[in-house]
Amino acid sequence: MTIRKVGVLGAGLMGAGIAEVAARAGYDTAVREVNEDLIGKGISRIQASMARAVEKGKLAGSERDAVMARLKPTTRLEDLADCDIVVEAIVENLDLKKETYRELDRLCKPTTIFCSNTSSLTITEMSAVTRRADRFAGLHFFNPVPVMKLVEVVRTIATSKETEEAVLDFARALGKEPIRAQDNSGFVVNRLLVPYLLDAVRALEEGVGSREDIDKGMELGCGHPMGPLKLLDFVGLDTTYFIAEIMFNEYREKRFAPPPLLKRMVLAGRLGRKSGRGFYEYGEGK
Repeated sequence: MTIRKVGVLGAGLMGAGIAEVAARAGYDTAVREVNEDLIGKGISRIQASMARAVEKGKLAGSERDAVMARLKPTTRLEDLADCDIVVEAIVENLDLKKETYRELDRLCKPTTIFCSNTSSLTITEMSAVTRRADRFAGLHFFNPVPVMKLVEVVRTIATSKETEEAVLDFARALGKEPIRAQDNSGFVVNRLLVPYLLDAVRALEEGVGSREDIDKGMELGCGHPMGPLKLLDFVGLDTTYFIAEIMFNEYREKRFAPPPLLKRMVLAGRLGRKSGRGFYEYGEGK
């Protein structure tokens, strides 16, 4: 299972990062979005990321140009047909993912490996709509993709050992440190992280401490670089709420249930940094 050409579905925050690290690792990389506006924004994200790398002396200008030459932006799903591996990083909508995989399965060569970057949906359910469940795995990157070293490689009961090893090798070739995970909602990191974040919201809700003291307690008491409420603002309260809902539906355990305060904040549009206000306020002088 030699990987020479990489396909990336989606050019949002995660998809653009995945396409960047693949191209920087020397792979010809096709990155697809549904329209010209979105693919243009994705390529701009990649250019801005590499410009920062050049400015910091982590990437030569000539290498940046070589990376851009290896990237092929497209709005056509057919342009991923000859890829050896396709990494999907579209919106966390199971029906949309299934529809996309059905079409990809028809277009791609039989040997192509499919990987989903989902953080919470089960890989098995997506692979079931294809004829290549043995060549289907999870490949969960972390944000920001060019910086974060960890990747979760998720094997289902149908994933072949050869596919798992090929995906592990691919992750290492991208300069990442892969860990193996079973196909359970949340995998390793979110299975542990999400209940911690939700408990921090409950602690605030119940008056255990102020937002500042809860964050400072975990930063100084446990050595965390960022307190849980600050981290929620960084990740996005809507994103965490959505992941928690998926995990609660999977496990039916209270620790995965979104607290009422989190739901109210999402409904009020207080989503964290991206909306300018979450548990904290962001902007000039904030």
